[in-house]
Amino acid sequence: MEGGVTMSGESWMSEAEELRSIAPRHVLFLCVANSARSQMAEGIGRSLAPEGVKISSAGSSPSRVNPLAIRALDEIGIDIRGQRSKSVEEIAPAGVDAVITLCAEEVCPVFLGKARRFHWGLPDPAGASGTEEERLQAFRNVRDELRRRLSILFAS
Repeated sequence: MEGGVTMSGESWMSEAEELRSIAPRHVLFLCVANSARSQMAEGIGRSLAPEGVKISSAGSSPSRVNPLAIRALDEIGIDIRGQRSKSVEEIAPAGVDAVITLCAEEVCPVFLGKARRFHWGLPDPAGASGTEEERLQAFRNVRDELRRRLSILFAS
């Protein structure tokens, strides 16, 4: 994809199809800090998921919701100001049907339980350098890729 978001082929598309086939009732997005990718995935997922599907996010080393993630989602009409960075340990494994890890260059958190696991590696926009506008663009790129994937996942 242009704008710096790299994907390893389109393997996520077959995973999206597999996810659709299991019709999960609770989807958990994981990354390390639970500040950018997983927070944006949670916000976008909530806006697109059918009624009754729970969407959440967590990380192995939670920090805070990145202000640029908030800005990037504001631009598409999604408000994640009410979300908070959570530890993977706060999520009860029993209710989670599907876990999607979003880590690319770092070690993804481990989630115990019987949930099906999928990996959508995306670069961490929080690690982007440059001007504030260039850093915001890194968040937009990941946001747009997440929205593309989640639109396919939750298409009716």
